[in-house]
Amino acid sequence: MTAAADLHALQGSELGVSAWRPLDQATVDTHAATTGDAQWIHNDPERASREGPFGGPIAQGFLLLALFTELASQAIPPFDGLAYLVNYGFDRVRFVRPVAVGDKVRLRVRLDDVRTRADGAWILTFDAQLERASDGAVAVAARWLFLAAERGDA
Repeated sequence: MTAAADLHALQGSELGVSAWRPLDQATVDTHAATTGDAQWIHNDPERASREGPFGGPIAQGFLLLALFTELASQAIPPFDGLAYLVNYGFDRVRFVRPVAVGDKVRLRVRLDDVRTRADGAWILTFDAQLERASDGAVAVAARWLFLAAERGDA
């Protein structure tokens, strides 16, 4: 099958699930230093444990969203015959539940829609969910879009 046939055949199917990725305080602190999101609920474990509503520090929402890229490489299989598959943005992102520092997360991805553009490229819509290891609950839910095109020699 060509990449186009593979994509259409997989529409509505789960593509994969990544391995569990631990979230430690060093990762949260590095994200804070990079982005400026250094609120005490993320970066002051003592205060977060004492005053915060979650019993300790939690990961920043945008850190969790940034992990989609790393984890997607494990959850989305390669498609032969594509010239490119690039991030096209998000239709929706929801930070459903907090992720405690020390927990692990993984990404579950389903191909929700394949839409052909006038130029022949496709917009792929993935239903992507970041799950917590502690209880299996969804922490981040998103409709993630990619732009893809078939190679001319496919």
